[in-house]
Amino acid sequence: MEGQKLTTSLSSLKRKDTLARLQAEEFDLLIIGGGITGAGIALDAANRGMRTALVEMQDFAAGTSSRSSKMIHGGLRYLKKFEVKLVSQVGRERAIVYENGPHVTTPEWMILPIYEGAEFGKFLTSVGLRVYDSLAGVKKTERRKMLSRDETLRLEPKFKQEGLLGGGMFVEYRSDDARLTIEVMKEAAAQGATVINYTKVTNFIYKDDKAAGVETVDQLNGQTSRIYAKKIINAAGPWVDTLREKDHSLGGKHLLLTKGIHLVFDQSVLPLKQSVYFDTPDGRMILMIPRNGKMYVGTTDTAYNGDYAHPRITDEDIDYILQAIQFIFPEWPLSASDIESSWAGLRPLIHQTDKGTSEISRKDEVWESPSGLLTIAGGKLTGYRKMAETIVDLVAEKFEQEEHKRFSPCETKQLPISGGHVGGSKNFNVFLKIKTAEGVKLGLSAERAQMLVRKYGSNIDQVYNYLQANEEKAKKYGLPADIYAQVLYAVTDEAACTPIDFFARRTGALLFDIDWVREWKSPVIEVMNDMLSWTSEQKEQFTADLEKRLHEATVPMQEAVPAAE
Repeated sequence: MEGQKLTTSLSSLKRKDTLARLQAEEFDLLIIGGGITGAGIALDAANRGMRTALVEMQDFAAGTSSRSSKMIHGGLRYLKKFEVKLVSQVGRERAIVYENGPHVTTPEWMILPIYEGAEFGKFLTSVGLRVYDSLAGVKKTERRKMLSRDETLRLEPKFKQEGLLGGGMFVEYRSDDARLTIEVMKEAAAQGATVINYTKVTNFIYKDDKAAGVETVDQLNGQTSRIYAKKIINAAGPWVDTLREKDHSLGGKHLLLTKGIHLVFDQSVLPLKQSVYFDTPDGRMILMIPRNGKMYVGTTDTAYNGDYAHPRITDEDIDYILQAIQFIFPEWPLSASDIESSWAGLRPLIHQTDKGTSEISRKDEVWESPSGLLTIAGGKLTGYRKMAETIVDLVAEKFEQEEHKRFSPCETKQLPISGGHVGGSKNFNVFLKIKTAEGVKLGLSAERAQMLVRKYGSNIDQVYNYLQANEEKAKKYGLPADIYAQVLYAVTDEAACTPIDFFARRTGALLFDIDWVREWKSPVIEVMNDMLSWTSEQKEQFTADLEKRLHEATVPMQEAVPAAE
């Protein structure tokens, strides 16, 4: 195996050291993009022994990878389009994602109500779910169950009763997409990858007409850098075509961006007993997922050509989701005033002529430009590990052909991600019980301790250490010790640089506990300001950015973004 692994830090306190390291050597592989695809590639490459670097122009997971439906799908919806291979692959990958990070992924039973006149009736749904179980390698305890009309209503009495024939139950996996991405990134760093956020690629550097590096600008302080690598992968999600344009290789296939939105309600106004997956009258699939006392509902699928970094929800989007809820639960008349929070995200799909946005395949593809730049696009959150394996295999093959360098084969199938070192899913509940008890001994409520263990997994000991060592400091800022510990951990171990990083992606509170954000934003900003030595201008800007995000999470755009042609 080539290369020597050197564990690197993912600390915002050591950004200068990281930038210096990025400029000091020529890497085997540079990845542009710090979403789940880039993180997965960095982990796989570093684990094989490649000298690996990764740059992300925003925060890790700030784009699509924190704005999805937060489900590790088995691919049931693709069975309708007869994408058998895709169903088989993502279904099996789902189990791997769960085993390698059971703290950020949870099995969730879902009800699929079946109505008269639906595209798939009771018989075809039963057959479809059975085929799905087989293709996806679903374990016996999670295989589909068909329900009668009475059984369906017993489980969820508020379903629309007119035309209801029965239902199907199957398991999907709920995940925290942002934390999954960050845990994969942390494991990549632990395996030796040098990764940094808020570092934007402005130009490519060429040698003999081949891409040999990039010029970057630090988005926090304006510092410019040059990073060199033998191979470069463009994994920038919605921005892959922007980078291909810089490389003068934007030809042939290109991206079609579609927008999906989700609304968050308190379970007191939307008191479902479990997750629901249903067809709308226009043929879209809508998810309704409970999470920590909240219920989120989505998604839409509309062509998009607005601001890539900040897609917004419109009144039209809200009306669509509210009407979908009303369609399936007519006794729950919800209005926009019931919405607590929301988010919008972009899907970077590969354009296919004569297909609507909902019909376009979610398969991933790899392209190589004349300069040697490799681009990967498409795909699903669930398939990130396999996508990484495919493109790192290609890179390894090129090294062997061009330089006679050999790297280890892929080992990520059974490689736990950061926080996932708990002995797999079968041992996680025991781990959860033990570590929750430890948290209670430290003065936390059982509920709070369990929440922290589920969030941080095998990294909980470090969070507890910060909690114990900083109780007096926490009081100085007017923060509970556990919140102070989470801020310390986010900055010191998870590369959080701004308040939005902490509230949106390290904790998810901006989406699922917005009142908590409002309550603690001021002391958290003070802690981060003191830790990171912001200038007064930076503090003012970061505070304004958080206020803007709070506004956007609760107030829709007044005018719809024009659809892409």
